[in-house]
Amino acid sequence: MRDTQAFISDAGWQSAKINPLAGDASNRRYERLTAPDGATAVLMDAPPDKGEDTRPFVRVARYLKSLGLSAPEILHHDYDAGFLLIEDLGDRLFAREMAEDPTREASLYHAAAKVLSVLHEAEAPDLIPYASETTVPLAALAYDWYLFGATGRENTSARQEFSDAFHSVISPLDNDLNILIQRDFHAENLLWLPDRVGVAQVGLLDFQDAMLGHCAYDLVSILQDARRDVLKSVEEEVKSAFIADRQLDPAAFNAAYAVFGFQRNMRILGGFSRLCMRNGKAHYVDLIPRVWGHIQTNLEHPALHPVKEIVAHNLPAPTPEISVRLKEECGKWAGR
Repeated sequence: MRDTQAFISDAGWQSAKINPLAGDASNRRYERLTAPDGATAVLMDAPPDKGEDTRPFVRVARYLKSLGLSAPEILHHDYDAGFLLIEDLGDRLFAREMAEDPTREASLYHAAAKVLSVLHEAEAPDLIPYASETTVPLAALAYDWYLFGATGRENTSARQEFSDAFHSVISPLDNDLNILIQRDFHAENLLWLPDRVGVAQVGLLDFQDAMLGHCAYDLVSILQDARRDVLKSVEEEVKSAFIADRQLDPAAFNAAYAVFGFQRNMRILGGFSRLCMRNGKAHYVDLIPRVWGHIQTNLEHPALHPVKEIVAHNLPAPTPEISVRLKEECGKWAGR
């Protein structure tokens, strides 16, 4: 039986005040505990009966901390019940910092890229590869949910045509999956910790879905953000600095950057549509035009030539009418 108060008491925080924190797109829930002396911690409530598991978060957090990176310290846990009490890294999200002072955008993104450099220099833990057998079906979520919601019908032949073509594009990169990728590395999952030094100034969150992946993946994740616009000049500046810092081949890296940027944003296009249609979270539809823009940008790279015309032929642009149609289906497909 899951008993939040019993877990909090067992952790020694029974006298703390409890205030909710913003959640994410998953079934996890977060609350801040404030002790009488002002100390704080964060409660993660990840119900196992809803498919959540706290063990990967703990395993990856400990790996990141071993590299000198600022993942939260694990203060107390109950794996079976799905509870974690973790270090409170504060509220200074990168997205909030940049909204308050846009002139800091480049410096904050450079700091995030330095975190990725540390990860790429380290020996990766034993993780499942984010290989084509996974990435292609995830990209095809755009057909499973966005196309279905936009048109009101399934198109299995279009989905198969896309999947076959995209597999030919991305599968050669399966040979370069050799670092930990956090997979949700963006400005609303990073915290600014000015009292720390170097790469430890970047607080890390939401990394429990980490896999073994390509060195371009997390960089394109943060620079092609679904939730905020990043200046194109900043994107190019940070990407170029990362390539130079890691002494990478620019042409090969830029091709992989476009391919994984396309894959990620196709997955998000389908995922955001699903969050509306299946989970009743209509506000994600409002982010789709930005995601579509990233897809179109990446399709301009020659590496994606085999899928460019297929996408143009099969997937409609997210017009205002399509956004309305998706929201009209909000929550109606819970069993799909």
